[in-house]
Amino acid sequence: MASNGSVPGCPKPMKATSDGVFQGENPLEHALPLAIVQIVLVVVLTRLLGLMLKPLRQPRVIAEIIGGILLGPSALGRNTHYLNMIFPAKSITVLDTLANLGLLFFLFLVGLELDLKSLRSVGKQALGIAIAGITLPFVIGIGVSFVLRDTILQGAKTAPLLVFMGVALSITAFPVLARILAELKLLTTDVGRMAMSAAAVNDIAAWILLALAIALSGSGHSPLTSLWVLLSGCGFITLCVLIIPPTFKWMARRCSEGEPVNEMYVCATLATVLAAGFCTDAIGIHALFGAFVVGILMPKDGPFAGALVEKVEDLVSGLFLPLYFVSSGLKTDVATIRGAQSWGLLVLVIATACVGKIAGTVGVSLIFKVPLLDAVTLGFLMNTKGLVELIVLNIGKDRKVLNDQAFAICVLMAIFTTFVTTPVVVAIYKPAKLAIRGDYKHRTIERKNPNTELRIVTCFHSYSNIPTMINVIEASRGTEKRQGLCVYALHLMELSERPSAILMVHKARKNGLPFWNKLQQSETNQVVVAFEAFRQLSHVVIRPMTSISALHNMHEDICSSAERKRAAMIILPFHKHQRLDGSLETTRTEFRWVNKRVLEHAPCSVGILVDRGLGGGAHVAASNVSSNITVLFFGGRDDQEAVAYGARMAEHPGISLTVIQFKPSTELVGEIVRVDIDDDSGSSSEASDRSFLSQIKRTTDESSIRFENRTVNSRTAIIEAVKEFSSCNLFLVGRMPESPVAGVLNVKIECPELGPAGNLLTSHDFVTAASVLVVQHYHSPHSLVHSKGKDDSETETGTETE
Repeated sequence: MASNGSVPGCPKPMKATSDGVFQGENPLEHALPLAIVQIVLVVVLTRLLGLMLKPLRQPRVIAEIIGGILLGPSALGRNTHYLNMIFPAKSITVLDTLANLGLLFFLFLVGLELDLKSLRSVGKQALGIAIAGITLPFVIGIGVSFVLRDTILQGAKTAPLLVFMGVALSITAFPVLARILAELKLLTTDVGRMAMSAAAVNDIAAWILLALAIALSGSGHSPLTSLWVLLSGCGFITLCVLIIPPTFKWMARRCSEGEPVNEMYVCATLATVLAAGFCTDAIGIHALFGAFVVGILMPKDGPFAGALVEKVEDLVSGLFLPLYFVSSGLKTDVATIRGAQSWGLLVLVIATACVGKIAGTVGVSLIFKVPLLDAVTLGFLMNTKGLVELIVLNIGKDRKVLNDQAFAICVLMAIFTTFVTTPVVVAIYKPAKLAIRGDYKHRTIERKNPNTELRIVTCFHSYSNIPTMINVIEASRGTEKRQGLCVYALHLMELSERPSAILMVHKARKNGLPFWNKLQQSETNQVVVAFEAFRQLSHVVIRPMTSISALHNMHEDICSSAERKRAAMIILPFHKHQRLDGSLETTRTEFRWVNKRVLEHAPCSVGILVDRGLGGGAHVAASNVSSNITVLFFGGRDDQEAVAYGARMAEHPGISLTVIQFKPSTELVGEIVRVDIDDDSGSSSEASDRSFLSQIKRTTDESSIRFENRTVNSRTAIIEAVKEFSSCNLFLVGRMPESPVAGVLNVKIECPELGPAGNLLTSHDFVTAASVLVVQHYHSPHSLVHSKGKDDSETETGTETE
């Protein structure tokens, strides 16, 4: 008889930690170091697979499922030495516990993504598509379950098998679908909106059906057991509905915007998630249901939900959640699918899953008069599987409803249906490219008729960009005699793989509402409040919008938004911000590449704003505006556009403008003539500059604009001349001056997107507190000289909500 009470034949329990290799112990025979090795291996492999699949635009869940299968008995696990060393049988309980704990909190985050309020406004189309997308696959899944029971699942319980297969074939993975739509820039199209709404309804229905399946698959012999499980589950949900919303709304009200959330509230929330998981596990449903219910009932508005997501998501989704895919991969043995019968069943399951979902969705969509191509696209989008699918299959396997062969077949079905979604949708759904509107004539600030409406798209990454942007808008509004200024404030938000990205999508979708509706819905929306206050104090029509996209194609959203709104200028924030000592510090290098791509593809003029606190970092009322603006004019179309914008600003009663025209000295002229003796473009450029400046002088008020000429012979002379005006509030410069005088500035250019003058004003050698706006005149694609070899084609409509 064993003295330690262990059962003969069972593996010896693992100690938590080892005494170290110098004490003669193998760390891989102890729970903690082995778990660390497993986590690191899983994270590294799944991230590498994610990078490999990124060119195919596949969601990360595909890489994680495939990574789990590769680590299991289907691939690397065929080596028994590796399997017994890295994933021994005695470590599976620890691995499953960690995986399910991570899954518990991840499903809490998934619940936070689903807003029940938005389901109330689901239209008849989306509701009909959701019902059809569940019903037909569920019925077909029941038919497939009979085939499986007669072949590879002989002896399985009929009722649980029917429900499990029905749920497995009818699920739509809401988080995965949202990321696919965002990646394909379809979130704000009619197809994207319908798919998101239908998937949200589908997700809720799938969890209800899964609860039913778990209740039916219990080991109790009496049918009353399943009934008690269902009734207890309903009682638990009712109790949560009565307690959780008022409690956490009270916590949310006590969390102020911009202040850290009380740690006690965060701990109370996490403890509530664990307690809810314990209750549903005790009932016999599954611990995951409790966490999901708490997430759904949590308040979505305010800083409280955002703080919870920030504290939970990286650790859970980055480290612990991939363990669940490995846990599933260890149960998946593709080698069990052998023989004509098994492969035939795999084809049958995949075919029925696709046919049921696609046919049901397409049929109902056509009834609602959705175009055929849109209906087929919806069908493939609704066929997306994901984590919930794996949860269903794992529970079915744990409850002995599915065996190894059926489990492997269903896992491969989930991979296939999700993998083909993106390439099929890209192939069949081609949104109409943005047509060049006939009334889109004013692509620059400079125009023949200055009384026409001026449209500007101002972009910002964070709330810190807003005060200066508003002050630039205030300076740009001109006089009341003109048709006015219309500004589209575009909030640039990066889409990531983090769960909070989908919560971000929900918030952004509300931005299309009018100001008064938005203020009623969210009193803490700083963007809306700031722009609404400015709109009421000025005569500017201002519309906030949101762009959600990955950084590598964010420029497409910006350019397509400007094209759609017929903007004359896009204003972008510089990728550096001012530190307390006055120097410029890089915020994120990726934003620099966004700006460079916008400069190459913009359908109008572009301005890059180097923010040094114009107006003191706060909105300045129109009556208090007192600003001095300086334009450095060397020559060329970009400099002319800068002067035209400055002249528009000078119409504001509180703004004075100084235009400094730089001319070469006699010595410098001689050097230029010797170098460019055969170049006659300079004379035509000078004639254009003279004509432009004389036109500006004739049409503007002399009291608000002052012109000065400076003759220079070197870079040092230019710097000294500019330093005389370093106390101004804003510098306006052209990005690529075409005058030979500017050539002496091209000594060291750190940021090519700012041009020589912009680099001078932002260099460490030049001390000023003035903000800088670098302007590029619109170049039509056929005349674009600066970007030879670049792709100047029109871009498709981006993921932008208004």
